[in-house]
Amino acid sequence: MAEFTDFIEPLVEKEGGYRLVEVPGDRGGRTYAGISERSNPGWRGWALIASGAPASALVAAVQEQYRSDYWAPLMAEEIDSRDIVETLFSCAVLAGPRTAVKLAQACLDVTPDGIMGPDTLAALNGCDEDLFEARFALARINRYREICNRRRDQSKFLLGWLNRVFGEVGT
Repeated sequence: MAEFTDFIEPLVEKEGGYRLVEVPGDRGGRTYAGISERSNPGWRGWALIASGAPASALVAAVQEQYRSDYWAPLMAEEIDSRDIVETLFSCAVLAGPRTAVKLAQACLDVTPDGIMGPDTLAALNGCDEDLFEARFALARINRYREICNRRRDQSKFLLGWLNRVFGEVGT
């Protein structure tokens, strides 16, 4: 069984740590620890940042957001493989949990509805882990290719996205 506490800090580190960044051209806008202001305008961390709250309050706010918006929709604690959990969680933070689940479902020949349910869980827990990881990596790469083909200004992020995928395959 996967424990949220085993996965949160490594993922925040992949997202650049507990710091506020604004990268020109990033459609997410301002981002703190991987939480984009555009996608999460109501996140309580934005008020904490504005008020100069202590770092510990921001860590707690980040962890709450990751648990409720990315971990829980994946039903990650019910997935047997730690590697699959790590990959899905990372993808969910980058692309949203529905997209991560849809990509996984397509790799598992489960009807892609973006909702982690009993059929998807059973397929994940019964799959060949290495084959799934390879298919999922290719699905993610294809998604990033499509994004860059649609919006050429996003191509500057492609190498980072690919490094993230390749860094997670077989870990």
